[in-house]
Amino acid sequence: MSEQRFIIEMGMGNDQYGEDYTKAAARAIEDAIRHSAIPMFEVTGISHEAMRVQVTVGVARPEAVDCAVLAEKLPRGRAEVRAVEGGLNVVNPDTGRVLVVATAAVEAFLPKQG
Repeated sequence: MSEQRFIIEMGMGNDQYGEDYTKAAARAIEDAIRHSAIPMFEVTGISHEAMRVQVTVGVARPEAVDCAVLAEKLPRGRAEVRAVEGGLNVVNPDTGRVLVVATAAVEAFLPKQG
């Protein structure tokens, strides 16, 4: 059965002090979904489990992101998270400390409706 994308939200998050790519990615995902409300599930009776949620996070070091931890935090649907090269590392020239900036795209899909 084919699917239709019905939501795409974008967000940005960062970790200013810990150089934690998973934390920055989690904040980007939270930013993307924080402003969303989807009343269609209540109105139509479609189960949240019918929804596939595909998340792509961009960070400078994708191998440093724990995608399984991020998928577990998503509140609805069957979540898939992947990390790709993107985002931004900003280095403080005085301290050498790295500020990690992550971006996220959260997409939701449902089986094609009749």
